[in-house]
Amino acid sequence: MGVCECPALLLLLSLLLLPLGLPVLGGPPRLICDSRVLERYILEAREAENVTMGCAQGCSFSENITVPDTKVNFYTWKRMDVGQQAVEVWQGLALLSEAILRGQALLANASQPSETLQLHVDKAVSSLRSLTSLLRALGAQKEASSLPEEASAAPLRTFTVDTLCKLFRIYSNFLRGKLTLYTGEACRRGDR
Repeated sequence: MGVCECPALLLLLSLLLLPLGLPVLGGPPRLICDSRVLERYILEAREAENVTMGCAQGCSFSENITVPDTKVNFYTWKRMDVGQQAVEVWQGLALLSEAILRGQALLANASQPSETLQLHVDKAVSSLRSLTSLLRALGAQKEASSLPEEASAAPLRTFTVDTLCKLFRIYSNFLRGKLTLYTGEACRRGDR
């Protein structure tokens, strides 16, 4: 039985590979252009932020974690080339992924990590891998790397957080802000 004979098997394989950050062959290359896909990730991020808002014990980190600045100057953003936007999103996504992984490690080393907190951090790690794959399929990585060195040299603005709640707030803001703006523009460009 070939893969072409069983589309359900191909779909299942795609769903299994997507969270691993692996390229999905035969998967829809512009899946992230479906607003429902990004909305699902935003909803998960907001849920994690809400769960950690009232959290006191186990939510503080033993060290500060560096995260991307999620503030967007809309005037400047709209004047940026889509390649420069891609650079900012890729750098932010990479730093956010490192931050969530560091938060996951710190939470695992806590004396009694909450299962609920662990679940939300694990979900965030998986979601960021999937988003990276979806953006790669959209061409964001090629867009970011095709810029001349001097055009992409603007350093990413960062700051540090010391609690899980602040980390999830940054995660949620990044998805709702820069990532949504970039994918909206990249998807519109692809439809032309």
